[in-house]
Amino acid sequence: MKYRSAFDIIGPVMVGPSSSHTAGAVRIGRVARSLFEKQPKKVDIHLYGSFATTYKGHGTDLALVAGLLDFDTFNERIPDSLKIANEVNMEVVFHEEGAIPEHPNTVKLVLASDEQTLEVIGVSIGGGAIEIKEINSFKLKLSGDPAFLVMHQDKFGVVSCVTSILSKYKINIGHMEVSRKEKGDMAIMVIQVDQKIEDAVLNEIKELSNVRGVIRMVA
Repeated sequence: MKYRSAFDIIGPVMVGPSSSHTAGAVRIGRVARSLFEKQPKKVDIHLYGSFATTYKGHGTDLALVAGLLDFDTFNERIPDSLKIANEVNMEVVFHEEGAIPEHPNTVKLVLASDEQTLEVIGVSIGGGAIEIKEINSFKLKLSGDPAFLVMHQDKFGVVSCVTSILSKYKINIGHMEVSRKEKGDMAIMVIQVDQKIEDAVLNEIKELSNVRGVIRMVA
């Protein structure tokens, strides 16, 4: 297996001058992939701050693409992720942005297929930890897992119905927020919990009135 520099990903463990540029980048890519729920045909990767200036030397490009391929941080194929993306017909385009972000390790991923697009803005905050700042222009602050997203109409009672189901299954909420663009329009509920979320729980939430979709986060 070939590596482009000593700062690339070595073996099954991601190493380098900062885990922010490796493990964190993989996790951001993998969250975006889990939200898209399938392999995209094209991904535009917009890099900001230190990501834009050092991504090739630190292997951030490899890491982000590996996450988009649904690889975990220790996957031995990470150094070959760009080659693998080409083999599976996933087009990847990198954009080095000059805008100054709030956090230096910021990336915007725009995933596309024939029928859908998804825009995710993520930040690698250090030690492999990440925060998702925006999903399709919905502003939020999502970090850690297990977590899931509920897309729903901004209607009275939806939030309480979701939390009632979690209470029934004795699932404790660690963090929760709701983001909406306009009153009565589509909204996103982000819920982080303290234990594994079973499919039965998510399926019950999907059946609620005004719920349009439920996505389990994977990072």
